[in-house]
Amino acid sequence: MDVTLITLLAVGLIFFLMALGTPVFAALALSGAFGIVMVENLGFLLARLKSFSFSHTASYALTVIPLFILMGAFAHHAQVGKRLFHVANKWVGHLPGGLAMASILTSAGFAATSGSSVATAATVGAVAIPEMKEKGYDPRLAAGAVAAGGVLGVLIPPSVLLIFYAALTEVSAGKMLIAGFVPGLITTVAFMIGVALIGHRVQHHSTRAPKASWGERLSSTTQAWQVLVLFVIVLGGIYLGLVTPTEAGAIGALAALLMLVFAKSARGRLSTALSESFRSTATTTVMILFTMIGAGIFSFFLTLVQVPQMIAGAITESGIPPHLIVAVLLLLYIPLGMFLDAFSMMVITLPIVFPTVSGLGFDPIWFGILCVKMCEIGLITPPVGLNCFVIAGIDRDTPLPDVFRGALWFVAIEMVTIVLLFAFPSIITWLPDTMMAR
Repeated sequence: MDVTLITLLAVGLIFFLMALGTPVFAALALSGAFGIVMVENLGFLLARLKSFSFSHTASYALTVIPLFILMGAFAHHAQVGKRLFHVANKWVGHLPGGLAMASILTSAGFAATSGSSVATAATVGAVAIPEMKEKGYDPRLAAGAVAAGGVLGVLIPPSVLLIFYAALTEVSAGKMLIAGFVPGLITTVAFMIGVALIGHRVQHHSTRAPKASWGERLSSTTQAWQVLVLFVIVLGGIYLGLVTPTEAGAIGALAALLMLVFAKSARGRLSTALSESFRSTATTTVMILFTMIGAGIFSFFLTLVQVPQMIAGAITESGIPPHLIVAVLLLLYIPLGMFLDAFSMMVITLPIVFPTVSGLGFDPIWFGILCVKMCEIGLITPPVGLNCFVIAGIDRDTPLPDVFRGALWFVAIEMVTIVLLFAFPSIITWLPDTMMAR
């Protein structure tokens, strides 16, 4: 059978299986296995699968994933998010849309302790949404701000998605983490400016909190010391070359555990907090590793038939401007994000897209941040925007369509920041280029 036809059948089988409700990792694995059998034979497939799972997951570099997830879980149960929201409210609560701006700041701060977008949205939403509802905020603004703030969890390090990209493309995990810092700050500022403009138009002055004095602001800031400690341990250690990402994750998880143990809010329920932290870490880690195994099987099939090389070669020789090619490839993530989660998008697209981008001579770190930014949009766009579903679960008085409408304001802001980062790559690359290697 023709190789092109086999490839089209295998790709079609992925979407067919997912339409039937098959988990993404299983759809990828079965489609890849089908393609390998059609190209070679069943014996060849079985021989390759004997050690496939072990060889693709038994990696020292991947141990950073559960460590970052565990650190975020400990920080969540230590109620770091609640303290951050109190601090942020003191600083910006008196501005137009101040509580929504505070939720964005809280999300950015909590993202520095957690690598998960959904965890960030859930943690901040549980604290911020009741406050905004009590003050009479527009439900769409309240829900949209928290859902959008959650996407900072996959960009501001320590981000599991940045590590996942590094593992799939074999680029430096440390540089990917450091590269996410400046774009994360820019996105945070852009979201806050957007909230101020939206809040000025849709919110009444009565929704603003009383303006805190400078003394109150500075004294409240000391409550955010946990975030500063974890940030210095993880990002500071990696940037200065004192620790590897894995070592930083281990030290950060230990520090977050100590914060949980000594937190007054955790007394009397420490065993429950520890049990829930370990369970959520195990569940999320297994999901990620199974996705990597399924993606690995499908990627092996693509490599076997040399699809990535052929596509990369054809695009490189087409004469189309390289930046236009990258822009089109990035735009493909928008429709994919409407139906797939971020991890699934990466494992499906990167085996084909990454060789093309590398062949055109673009910096893989720069492209990785843009790729993650495009995945962020998928987290807040219908019909499968996970963050919006999380917020709808927290705020049952706001219908899911209204949550999506509120988040659409931030999709537009995201596109502006992506254009900025696309036009000026040095915004992304200058900080990792200055880091000390270890």
